[in-house]
Amino acid sequence: MTSKEKLNSLRAAMQAQGLAAYIIPSADPHQGEYVADHWKSRAWVSGFTGSAATVVLTAGVAGLWTDSRYYIQAETQLKDSGFTLFKAGMPNVPEFLDWLRDNLPAGSRVGLDGRLFSVAQVRRMAKQFKEKKIELVANLDLIAGAWTDRPTLPQAPVFEHDVVLAGATRLEKLAKVREKMGSADFYFISTLDDIAWLFNLRGSDVECNPVFYAFAMVGKEAAWLFMEAAKLPEAIKQKLNDDGVLVMPYDSIEAFLKNIQEGQTVQIDLASINNQHQNAIKPSCIKEGDNIVAELKAIKNATEIAHLKNTMARDGAALVRIFHWLEAELPKRTVPEAEVAERLTAFRSELPNYFGDSFDAIVGYKGNGAIVHYRPEYGTCANIEANGILLLDSGGQYTDGTTDITRTIALSAPSELEKTDFTLVLKGVLGLSMACFPKGTNGIQLDTLARWPIWQHHVNFGHGVGHGVGFFLNVHEGPHGFSPLASSPRSGKALEPGTVTSNEPGIYRAGQHGIRTENLILCVEDKDTEFGKFYRFETLTLFPIDLALVNKEMLSDAERNWLNAYHEECYERISPYLDAEEKTWLRQKCGNI
Repeated sequence: MTSKEKLNSLRAAMQAQGLAAYIIPSADPHQGEYVADHWKSRAWVSGFTGSAATVVLTAGVAGLWTDSRYYIQAETQLKDSGFTLFKAGMPNVPEFLDWLRDNLPAGSRVGLDGRLFSVAQVRRMAKQFKEKKIELVANLDLIAGAWTDRPTLPQAPVFEHDVVLAGATRLEKLAKVREKMGSADFYFISTLDDIAWLFNLRGSDVECNPVFYAFAMVGKEAAWLFMEAAKLPEAIKQKLNDDGVLVMPYDSIEAFLKNIQEGQTVQIDLASINNQHQNAIKPSCIKEGDNIVAELKAIKNATEIAHLKNTMARDGAALVRIFHWLEAELPKRTVPEAEVAERLTAFRSELPNYFGDSFDAIVGYKGNGAIVHYRPEYGTCANIEANGILLLDSGGQYTDGTTDITRTIALSAPSELEKTDFTLVLKGVLGLSMACFPKGTNGIQLDTLARWPIWQHHVNFGHGVGHGVGFFLNVHEGPHGFSPLASSPRSGKALEPGTVTSNEPGIYRAGQHGIRTENLILCVEDKDTEFGKFYRFETLTLFPIDLALVNKEMLSDAERNWLNAYHEECYERISPYLDAEEKTWLRQKCGNI
């Protein structure tokens, strides 16, 4: 179907339902950031493939709202599609809810599929629409009738994540959940990474994220896992059964929720349970609460941390090989950005415990580096030459950890602007890396430390400084992170020892260059004083900073000392995985400043 045919089909369905507008998100029934092809309805109708956007259809307008990470990509992919791009966050660009409220007459009906929105989202929309007397109809799936060649749900097998790597058994994890449930009889979980962590299982239903489609319910004595039983080997089914976990059909969850009896309570997280499932539960049975598993999962145990540190050293070896290879190739030929991504995956795949990439590598040469979530493809990507700068943001999924690293390198003598921008970003990284802070400090407060040097030059960037990272799970994980926005669910959470977050400020100049440096950092205890308990960060990621891009005069003595010590650690930890030639190359890159 052409874009026009898709829009015509959906508008005909809207008219039949008496709708003035229809909202299509990027989510699945589990509120996932990344979803299986079956749930990519927003991408199907619009042609925009970025991970975050919302489509709003009316009789006369097809609008797509996305944030600054995707402006350039969206402009390209929406060309001649019939869609209008709304750059969320820009001055005079209303949020899609405000746009609907301001453009629809009183008495209008707005529809959506309640499986794809959390209860919190639906309540917010209903509240805003009520002021304008607009009715929200939250139980309409118009996509199923229009998307005739829709992919089926994935059926990949599920496997165990060994306790030697996980550091805790599923029974131990279930015990912690039950303790936090308090008086509730049940606790409902719909988020895929939380389910995978809780039951020490992994899958490959979602690209780059080792998760599988399932819902879960934890009771006081038993637990239920709602998934396609055919995806589970018999041996795992038996182990689950021995641990009091019953496997039920994936599509039987709604009936289970409806059968919870009066007098029983089920704890739900309004930010993750979808609206349709919440409506299936008797109102008197609902107990609103936090996402218990997300908070437990975010605090990495000693076993996970030890494994992750080893994983970082191996992953650093893959980075050595890709940059060493590129450095040798460029004098002989130009190299497509997509080939760099492809080669890096190949280098990682040679490492022990490799499972896959943790996201599609961002390989941005010159101006493409300014496209924050750029994905190079053969035929359209740039050819890298031996001049300018290159941004490479990538990560690996290993059974013993998840990595996410960005490095920006000079391919020729850099300009003063490139050096200044790079050094400001580096100072931002160091500002957070070297911080010590009192217990209770949250991500909003800490985000400022990475922006401060950049702000002093009247420059800023549109994304948060960092996100939580899972352990052989989603590369983007809550509830911790760094963002300047009070509305961000990650930024308001206090950092705790054991949390792993990214540290990735950047500067992006459209058409010129993008610069970002990213390390993963672990929150650890620092010291107790008369003023309370203090924490600090330990940098986990291992790979040198390109000193050719550093303006040494802009760094303080403390920053130079930190960088020199970091480079020594990089060499000591990575070199055991390298051959003699690679060790020589790394030694040169791990110089002092």
